[in-house]
Amino acid sequence: MNESLLRELVPAVIGVLVRRGADFASAEDAVQEALIRALDTWPGDPPRDPRAWLVAAAWRRFLDAARAEASRRGRELTVEAEPPAGPAPAADDTLRLYFLCAHPALPQSSAVALTLRAVGGLTTRQIAAAHLVPEATMAQRISRAKRRIAGLPLDRPGDLGTVLRVLYLVFNEGYGGDVDLAAEAIRLVRQLVTLTGEPEVAGLLALMLLHHARRASRTGPGGRLVPLAEQDRSRWDTRLIAEGVAILQAALARDRLGEYQAQAAIAALHADARSACETDWVQIVEWYDELLLLTGSPVVRLNRAVAVGEADGPHAGLAALTGVDPGLPRYAAVRAYLLERAGDLTQAAELYAEAARAATSVPERDHLTREAARVRQLLRRPDRGLR
Repeated sequence: MNESLLRELVPAVIGVLVRRGADFASAEDAVQEALIRALDTWPGDPPRDPRAWLVAAAWRRFLDAARAEASRRGRELTVEAEPPAGPAPAADDTLRLYFLCAHPALPQSSAVALTLRAVGGLTTRQIAAAHLVPEATMAQRISRAKRRIAGLPLDRPGDLGTVLRVLYLVFNEGYGGDVDLAAEAIRLVRQLVTLTGEPEVAGLLALMLLHHARRASRTGPGGRLVPLAEQDRSRWDTRLIAEGVAILQAALARDRLGEYQAQAAIAALHADARSACETDWVQIVEWYDELLLLTGSPVVRLNRAVAVGEADGPHAGLAALTGVDPGLPRYAAVRAYLLERAGDLTQAAELYAEAARAATSVPERDHLTREAARVRQLLRRPDRGLR
């Protein structure tokens, strides 16, 4: 069985059923039933037109469910409305499903799960494993999401920005269970690039590719976190970097800058440097300035302070932290790094330890704990040398 083909067909088939009059939840359930039947029958008797086969099977399943729940007159009307047999229409409703799954009425966690189920074609078990939650919990989350958007018209979905945020959240989930969510997000964004042609969608794809290219070097033995400056750049995927840069350049040439294009430009500058010391920090600061104008994000301001510290020295970086909310995640770690470079090892060690206590993941906590121990060791050295 070609699971990749099945995943690509799922949103198109759901879209056909919705266009024929099925509500989203019923259409999604019917397609899942059709997929189960496909897994049983296709290995021995593959269809000539997989999409048409799935549409026919799912539509029959929907009609069966409708007949079981509706009144006698309602069942008759449904049967009369059944379209003639034949090839499925060529119209692609995938984009409409993206927007419906990322509807503003849904919490982000529900939007991510529903997108993976309806557009990504993943099973509830796979989504649950990827998010490290019980299958029953994920099933309830998806059911609540479907109920929440039941009856909402497809002509009033979420906006493109919401869709992109949801897909970026999928990418950042990383890997868990038997589904690589980072790779799955890249696959879905590739579809969205084709469907929309928007430069900001291309910018998100470029950003994902450039980050994904560094994946193999991000962790060491036992899942140990490896900072960007210490990563083995020979392990970076140059093919993905080249593709990401080409996509980004084409998007930037359209002169409609967005936040994902700006983030991708920063990632491209990191990828272009043969070593950490050759990084063009001055240009990275300029891109952070653009990103700050676009978003006004305090997280961007925090990351910009790091870049300023690399470009103009740690004291300039500490000055750039002025006005940044100390309660932000990673604030203590950033300040500790800049203070260490400025020579204030005592306060740096304290802040590394504080950041470790506030870390939200075990690899990050362990990394910051090691940083605190390393700086304390420097304090005990007679020469108090800096790294």
